[in-house]
Amino acid sequence: MATPLIECIPNFSEARNPKVIEAITDSIRTVSDVQILDQHSDLDHNRTVITLLGAPQAVEEAAFQAIKKAAELINMDKHTGAHPRIGATDVVPFVPIREVSMNDCVEIARRLGRRVGSELKIPVYLYEEAATCPDRVNLENIRRGQYEGLKAEIKVNPERAADFGPAELGKAGATVIGARQPLIAFNVYLTSDNVEIAKKIARRVRFSSGGLRFIKAMGVLVEGRVQVSMNLTNYRKTSIASVVEMIRREAQRYGIAVHHSELVGLIPQEALINTAVWYAQLDQFAPHQILEYKLQERGKEPVQKIKSQEYSFLDDLASSSPTPGGGSAAAFTAAEAAALVAMVGRLTVGKKKYASVKQEMFKMVETAESLRQSLMEAVVNDAEAFKKVMAAYKLPKDTPGHVQERKAAVQSVTYHAAKVPLKTGQSAVKVLELSLQAATKGNMNAITDAGTAAALAYAALAGAGANVRINLSALVDKEKAQQLESELAALEEKALKLRDSIHNAVKERSHIHLL
Repeated sequence: MATPLIECIPNFSEARNPKVIEAITDSIRTVSDVQILDQHSDLDHNRTVITLLGAPQAVEEAAFQAIKKAAELINMDKHTGAHPRIGATDVVPFVPIREVSMNDCVEIARRLGRRVGSELKIPVYLYEEAATCPDRVNLENIRRGQYEGLKAEIKVNPERAADFGPAELGKAGATVIGARQPLIAFNVYLTSDNVEIAKKIARRVRFSSGGLRFIKAMGVLVEGRVQVSMNLTNYRKTSIASVVEMIRREAQRYGIAVHHSELVGLIPQEALINTAVWYAQLDQFAPHQILEYKLQERGKEPVQKIKSQEYSFLDDLASSSPTPGGGSAAAFTAAEAAALVAMVGRLTVGKKKYASVKQEMFKMVETAESLRQSLMEAVVNDAEAFKKVMAAYKLPKDTPGHVQERKAAVQSVTYHAAKVPLKTGQSAVKVLELSLQAATKGNMNAITDAGTAAALAYAALAGAGANVRINLSALVDKEKAQQLESELAALEEKALKLRDSIHNAVKERSHIHLL
């Protein structure tokens, strides 16, 4: 399988200060597994667009570092430019390129948005595929009023509240983060300095005014010449050629012509080929007729299958070593349950039948992934806790002082060893709650997976509980022991009710008895 790749095209509200742009690109380069494919700065727009490509986690981290650096160096109170904007980092779209789904990019957008809002205190709006409501799918709706307008409205208008972050704008403004299909930023310059003509042509071209589908356009004045600045959101359905010809015809009505066109950032090769085919009227054209394609095909080597390796944890669990043991196994089992819940969520989002629960499912996936990560950490923590207990029992006891120190150490690490699996049990119950959500609202085709997640989570709680109680039996402080026992009993009571509810939900929706 090829390495997963995503593209990210952050837009920054700065082009006139090279040192600021250099600092932002330097922050991106601190992250490994990320390439800067392109950088385009427009002085009139006072805007820089950078194209990144790399592994999903690396690109996500690079985007955060760039947003952080831009927030430090760009003051929106002093920013001017022809392009609409609401923040130092104005918009950050993620685009799936290879072995990555659109839903994966949505999750990245949501995760990054939450982090930017929490750590950098920058209001974040989600757009396009990541939008939390229909009004925020289109970027222009979020940008309404630009930075100055949003700064006043965000404090008093609930409809302008950000998806993440504070309800006020600092000098870095707000940031829009989302996921979308490949987009072509394309500008057509005209032989005129009359910006009103460009605005009229843009109005005729853009879809929101009744023009071409998948076209966003505005008219601006750049370096003394008017420009129709556009985004082509689906070049396969509305080609570059058709847009240029429509602009050419509209320009003729005003006695002007197309002077030249400009590409901002990168473009898919297919879009250029489609344009060449359209203009040359190559009706019988086939991609295999392109020489470079043929050379690439001949240069390809057979893909060798990589032998999969068994997960080493299971080998460690089966060994004669006391660690990892039952507590680690319980945590691992609960992590498996969380992973299944995430799978159900991902099989639900994007389906028209379940559009009403899309945002709920995304939140469920995020919570499940967070639990999975903490539970995998618990796998290690439980083994480490047991090792500390064994080490305490090996402390010297040849003097009365040593005996007291040993007893105190044993009690301390034993109490900790009881709390670690108790935390696993708490997480397992949270996974059960998510399993109920998945079973009642998730994709019907994954109903058995929700049921399996519940069964695993319930088993994980049973295993964790056994490890809690074995440690409690060794505690001298019975008040502490009783407190933990009470917490565990409450978890078990809650888990039993959840298990029965999930059983009934799965049975009702699928008529299959699972638990």
